[in-house]
Amino acid sequence: MSYASILIADDDQGIRTVLSQALGRMGHDVRTTSNAANLWRWVSDGDGDLVITDVIMPDENGLDLIPRIRKLRPDLRIIVMSAQSTLLTAIRATERGAFEYIPKPFDLKDLIEIVQRALNSHDDWSSINQETEPSSTTDDKLPLIGRSPAMQEIYRVVARLMGTDLTVLITGESGTGKELVAKALHDYGKRNFGEFVAVNMAAIPRELVESELFGHEKGAFTGATSKKVGRFEQADGGTLFLDEIGDMPIEAQTRLLRVLQEGEYTTVGGQSPISSNVRIIAATQRDLRTAVRQGMFREDLFYRLNVVPLRIPPLRERTEDIPELVSHFLEKTKVDGSRVKSIEKTAYDRLKDYRWPGNVRELENLIQRLSVLYSQQIVDVGMIEAELSDTSVNAELDLKKSNQSLEEFVEEYIRYNAFSEGSKSTKRGLYSRSIREFERPLIAVTLEMTNGNQIKAAELLGLNRNTLRKKIRELDIEVVRGIK
Repeated sequence: MSYASILIADDDQGIRTVLSQALGRMGHDVRTTSNAANLWRWVSDGDGDLVITDVIMPDENGLDLIPRIRKLRPDLRIIVMSAQSTLLTAIRATERGAFEYIPKPFDLKDLIEIVQRALNSHDDWSSINQETEPSSTTDDKLPLIGRSPAMQEIYRVVARLMGTDLTVLITGESGTGKELVAKALHDYGKRNFGEFVAVNMAAIPRELVESELFGHEKGAFTGATSKKVGRFEQADGGTLFLDEIGDMPIEAQTRLLRVLQEGEYTTVGGQSPISSNVRIIAATQRDLRTAVRQGMFREDLFYRLNVVPLRIPPLRERTEDIPELVSHFLEKTKVDGSRVKSIEKTAYDRLKDYRWPGNVRELENLIQRLSVLYSQQIVDVGMIEAELSDTSVNAELDLKKSNQSLEEFVEEYIRYNAFSEGSKSTKRGLYSRSIREFERPLIAVTLEMTNGNQIKAAELLGLNRNTLRKKIRELDIEVVRGIK
């Protein structure tokens, strides 16, 4: 990588110093300023090979400066930093033409990696990410809420997918908000002028799935007394969201695969092919790879759907978002005439300790109950405990409250599963099987939490990178890396 001139604008002296020192040690010529005026003067004079700018500065919003820079110097790459870590910030940075958006606080290694990509990229940037019409959505109407690192990655992916029609496969537990993410991909995408049509595959009788999706002709089958328009036709020009795609019957999977491959379909009982003009977004809480191995899901369809994989984290992995989510749900109760309440710190602590098997949906239901059933203006920990103890899902093990160590858990697991009466696992090879059962999720979760970065995962695991690669192959672990 050749050395470059980098211009940094941020009103935080600490950030300017850290970035200047880190990039300077790499050999780059770094100039810093606390305001947009100096940055614009340098750019106007033709200085700089790369710009790193904050959003909120004393004299001008950094996002408003981007279009002017792009117009004057369309090849100059711009990296945006912001403490306003919302979906809208990521969207606005991308639609104005930023090369990349990174939320504050950020990992210095991540920013340096983005800087290297920006400087090494040979794409014709003048023809990429041309400014689009600014989004009219305001911060109080954001479809996705949370500022945790896990949510920041989702915001970045959504922003990068705005100008594409790529098929997306959203995975996550029930109640995590998969449909909200799908709706955001539509609303901020190039097909937002069309309809967003959602179909829950688990809610449709197996024999009616094909008719529901593709429509049918009159007389196509018993009971087809008239022609029916299918969901593909309803979503023409827009987005078709196929929720719980793992529950789709094999026969319907075959027809869906044809649509994705050929771009056309026929109605049930029809003869003439119909061109498909929809974007497909699918979602599932099932492990489709396991379903493929079990012969329950077509492998070729899985790869057609899994163009851009997007995992939605469970609430227990983003507990720092709970206060913001609670505030949002309390505001929503105004619609029902409930008084907005406040919540004690100890009550918030209990909410963060709970495992949330029902995820964000369970949290919203809890807040609704607290708003309606209690007259007190302040919610205390006793109310939280009472409501959580009344839910059937609270019978699940709350790992955060358990004092059991990992060693104790493994000991109990082996005793119960390997040596309990009638167990079949006491045959030879217990050691290697047990190590494999522990090793696979350990490596898989570490790769997941490092966004597929094998260098970071190897460091965390204390393994040589070549050893990690060998184990990934041996254990058949899928490495998925998000869009950067």
